[in-house]
Amino acid sequence: MAASSFSPARIVRLSLLSAGALAMLAPYVWMVSVAGKSRAEIFSSSLNIWPQTWSFGVNVAKALTRVPMGTLLLNGVLVCAAILVLQVVVAIPCAYAMAKLRFGAARAMMTLVMLGLLVPIHATALPIYVAFEKTALLNSYTALIAPFSISVFAIFLFLQFFRALPDDLFDAARLDGMSEGSIIARVVVPNAWPAITAFSIFSVVAHWNDLFWPLIVVSDMKLATPPLGLLFFRSAEAGDDYGALMAATLIITLPLLAAFLLAQKRFVEGITMTGLKG
Repeated sequence: MAASSFSPARIVRLSLLSAGALAMLAPYVWMVSVAGKSRAEIFSSSLNIWPQTWSFGVNVAKALTRVPMGTLLLNGVLVCAAILVLQVVVAIPCAYAMAKLRFGAARAMMTLVMLGLLVPIHATALPIYVAFEKTALLNSYTALIAPFSISVFAIFLFLQFFRALPDDLFDAARLDGMSEGSIIARVVVPNAWPAITAFSIFSVVAHWNDLFWPLIVVSDMKLATPPLGLLFFRSAEAGDDYGALMAATLIITLPLLAAFLLAQKRFVEGITMTGLKG
């Protein structure tokens, strides 16, 4: 039993996984290291992973006072939450209809969803920006939220999940006299929480870290999202204060890390179940 636990194949797999984990953690470790160093130590010729003199408190204080960190975090929460709610509200009925209802346009809709996965936001950024500029919606939460209210990735993810659910479950609900709307609210959503959790991680991480779109449509600091707020650490006269910048980055990434750790079990379950076929 002990010999099989340390077989060569197992050792190779664990070694590869450990190397991958270290590669993923290295940037985070370096961010914590720089956040704890003084400016002089950061720009010194010696390379030390851990600071010789900790200046973490000073850098965190700069991060919290140089920009309105509370406003940035609040904007990030509001924007990500609004986008996620809209995406889920739109995607679940669409995916349910394509997975469990029979209608002539189902194949055409599936084709459109697959094509939508190939179109990046950068390709549609200019016409969307012009539309918001014409309607005087720049520098608003609407400009930050509306372009992402429909997610073809969410539709595709929920579609794969719903296909794994047994048809008898929905047939029984219809025999009980439930409408399609009631089935979505009382049958589909309660069973879709693993997929919703998995998609929530993808959506929140993507839009919390998004700099491209907020940089285009927002110029008011009161509406800035966390990544956009990091740009205000730049100083043309004194150079970048990397210690404070890394401390601010650490503060901004901690909510994402905590959310993933709390939802890790559901996330893995949701991703696993979307690969099943009914």
